[in-house]
Amino acid sequence: MNLINKYFPTLTELQKEQFTQLEALYKEWNAQINVISRKDTEHFYERHVLHSLAIAKVCEFYPETHVLDIGTGGGFPGIPLAILFPQTDFTLVDSIGKKIKVVNEVVASLGLENVRAENQRAEQLKVSFDFIVSRAVTQMPRFMTWTRGKIRKGVSAGSKANGILYLKGGDLREELANFQRAKVYDLSRFFSEEFFETKKVVYLKA
Repeated sequence: MNLINKYFPTLTELQKEQFTQLEALYKEWNAQINVISRKDTEHFYERHVLHSLAIAKVCEFYPETHVLDIGTGGGFPGIPLAILFPQTDFTLVDSIGKKIKVVNEVVASLGLENVRAENQRAEQLKVSFDFIVSRAVTQMPRFMTWTRGKIRKGVSAGSKANGILYLKGGDLREELANFQRAKVYDLSRFFSEEFFETKKVVYLKA
C-alpha cells in the first residue's frame, strides 16, 4: 500500500481501505482459482494494482463515464480503476467464467457499486462505451477487431477524447505499424520502479 500512496497521495480513507483489502482477497481466491501468476503474488501492489492504475496517469475518467475492461481476468485493470474512480461505471468482461466469479466476489467484498462483471466475449456486447481498457490480452490488430463499434465517438468523457487505453510491454513498433495515430506513454515517466521500464500505455482516439 505504501507504493499506492506514494503515487496517489490524495486517496480517501475509503479508497485506502479498499486498496488495502485487495491483497488478502486475491490471496484467498488465488488459492482456489489461479487468476494471478504465482510468481507475481509477492509483488501484488506493484505488478497488478499500480500497473492497472497507470492508465489513470494518462487519462482521468469523469463521473458517469462508461468504461469497458476487455479480458479482465481476475479484475485488472478494472477493479483498481473502479476504486480510484468511484463515480465512473465499469463493465468487466472475460470469456472464462471462473475468473468472473472471482471478480464478482472481490467486488462484493469491497462494496463496489460501480462495477458490473459479465462472462462473455467482448464481440458479443451490443452496447457502446466511452473508453475501452485492457491489459495485454492479445496483439493490437486482433484486439482492435474486438472493439469495433463499441466506442462512442465525438465526445470526451475523460481528460482525453474517448478511445482505447491499452497496457502493453516491450518493443511495440512492429505491432503498432498500422496504427499511426496511436500515442505511446512509457510508464517509467510516472513510476520509478524497475518493473515499469519496459511497460507502456497505448492510447488510440476513437
